Amino acid sequence: MHLQAPKGMSDVLPPESGRWKETIRKAEELFDLYGYEEIILPVLEQTEVFLKGIGPTSDIVQKEMFTFEDRGDTSLTLRPEGTAGVARAFVQSMAKYPMPLKLYYQGPMFRRERPQKGRFRQFFQLGVELIGSAKPVADAEVIALAQDLMAALGEGRIDLLVNSVGDSRCRPAYSEMLRAYLDRMEDRLCQDCRRRKQTNPLRVFDCKEPGCFQVVQEAPRITDHLCEKCQAHLEETLELLGQAQITLELDKSLVRGLDYYTRTVFEFRSPALGAQNTIAAGGRYDGLIESYGGPPTPATGFSLGLERLLMLHSGERGKAERAGAYLVAEEAEARNRAFILARELRGRDIPCDLDCLDRSMKAQAKAADRLGYRYTVFLGPEELASGRLTLRNMAAGTQESLSEKELIARLEAARSTASKENE
Repeated sequence: MHLQAPKGMSDVLPPESGRWKETIRKAEELFDLYGYEEIILPVLEQTEVFLKGIGPTSDIVQKEMFTFEDRGDTSLTLRPEGTAGVARAFVQSMAKYPMPLKLYYQGPMFRRERPQKGRFRQFFQLGVELIGSAKPVADAEVIALAQDLMAALGEGRIDLLVNSVGDSRCRPAYSEMLRAYLDRMEDRLCQDCRRRKQTNPLRVFDCKEPGCFQVVQEAPRITDHLCEKCQAHLEETLELLGQAQITLELDKSLVRGLDYYTRTVFEFRSPALGAQNTIAAGGRYDGLIESYGGPPTPATGFSLGLERLLMLHSGERGKAERAGAYLVAEEAEARNRAFILARELRGRDIPCDLDCLDRSMKAQAKAADRLGYRYTVFLGPEELASGRLTLRNMAAGTQESLSEKELIARLEAARSTASKENE
């Protein structure tokens, strides 16, 4: 039997895993800057969490969830997204916390979709949720945070699209108007959209089939049929974003694929990614927490797909430079000394590595270069005899003879400089 990763799920190998780690680090620093704290969610939830939250008529619930029964006959599902789990955790444990509550999460999500470029069955998301505020400033803040995240993690053109999907006051009447229009166009709709127009007609706007796309171009837009409060909420959100000099497009056809969204929805898209071009998306979900049995609690947030973001820079895989040192040693006594020196350096938080294969000094030096270490420390017969160590700057091609104390001081200074450069 040939063992391999499940379809649509892949390993993240070095050096790509280093890019993941660095991206997550930058995101966490930005979340902290905005005052968000991490919530660590279970990978599995009771299936009812997603049936209630995402909606039983959504494509995720009907087609894409990994669902099974455990030995206690409880239906469990691998999480397809993070917001529903956050809402469940809020009702279970955080409803009495001071508001607003600012949370972020990270980790793998799972959807049984047809794997293709930019779409995977296991994918990694970063997300934030701002719980407890119904004000437009909350929408503007999470969009501004997402915008800053795009700027910190990526380059190139990324478009921000914003819309409103109304609320329980204005959306039902609009849904009936849209359904009546789609009924007249039914023969031009795909089978999925014929079903969607009965269960959630707004979802037809998400369809990528050419015939459906043409139909919705002439369909009435919910943005033109918002109630007074939803219209005012949208206008104030857009005004705040404009004052923050955040460039956006009001896209009246933009909807989100999950049933819990109300009022503001938004997406960040990259034209460089082709069909699967949404990097981050989110919006407001004022009724979700109450649907789980919690108190009426407004909320808004977004999630970002790490794989799609990194796809924008798939060609930028140059060798990463490590700030520490690789210890190159010859003969048994020098190797033993290198092992003790490595313990000393690591105890001072100086990254370092050494050979464990008894390779030649030339092969060890090549390994140091391949791994990207900024410095190489040589421990040969001359160094053992003199009690001094040779430190080589790999980038500059220079070297000097130092005592162990001087070596440690030099590497500590280099580590401090590297830390400041990464800030």
